[in-house]
Amino acid sequence: MLDEMKRPLDESKKIYGQAFAIYSLVEYHLASGDAKALEHALAIYELIEKHNYDPLHTGYLESANRDWSPTEELRLSAVDMNEKKSMNTHLHLLEAYTRLFSVWGDGGLRERLVSLINNFFDHIIDNRTHHLILFFDESWRPKSRKISYGHDIETSWLLDEATHLLADPILSRKSGQLSVAMAEAVLKEGVAPDGGLFYERDETGRPDHDVHWWVQAEAVVGFVNAYQNSGRAEFLAAALRSWEFIEEHLIDRTHGEWFYKVDAGRNADLQLHKISEWKCPYHSSRTCLKLARRVKKC
Repeated sequence: MLDEMKRPLDESKKIYGQAFAIYSLVEYHLASGDAKALEHALAIYELIEKHNYDPLHTGYLESANRDWSPTEELRLSAVDMNEKKSMNTHLHLLEAYTRLFSVWGDGGLRERLVSLINNFFDHIIDNRTHHLILFFDESWRPKSRKISYGHDIETSWLLDEATHLLADPILSRKSGQLSVAMAEAVLKEGVAPDGGLFYERDETGRPDHDVHWWVQAEAVVGFVNAYQNSGRAEFLAAALRSWEFIEEHLIDRTHGEWFYKVDAGRNADLQLHKISEWKCPYHSSRTCLKLARRVKKC
């Protein structure tokens, strides 16, 4: 991160951020045809694999110093745990590597993408509850009991897209089953009567009833995906209610864009910026783009 004078505020290499760099460069390459953008994406991929892949336990370490040397300060933000591995970093590496593989079908990248998918199957998805475990030590021992409903529903469809791209029937069948089970758990536990998806559930089991823009956006795609995998009408109904909630509560009809979040009374939080280091049109615009393609299949 930089300040307004372009001076570094945080010089660390967050693998979460490196993943988004790959994702954006691939999308730019697809939109523009610029070969250098793809070369840059591949260079970042190779750096991640060289410095932060864990060859002993598989998966990726959270962060590194500016020179890629190991660091003990691993947390992505102040609200995150300082642990070696996280669901969030692996989710967005999965997303980035999936998009990279769509334009660069290298065998080594395929192996890493399969490994990431298996990390979710074997470690990150709790197969008893069908929620995600958020933080781990280096050997994949769970370190958190908090539930993130937005990440649950986002993972359900991103995992599906990754396995479908690989055209592996075994992985696709497993991800399809899990996507439905994860969406079912979210629908059962995390959705309010008006269609709002709760932000999270803390370590004690207490839900946070605020509805954040990105969580609600991911709910629409995730429930549509579950409907397409299962044919179950309750998922399509949940997707429609999620979209109606966005239309009624999250879109700012006066000034544009989406509010960051609304509280349990559905009042928008006007103190949180619409655009910041943690908010941009990424989730909201992607939801619209994904739905434009997917609704044709419903």
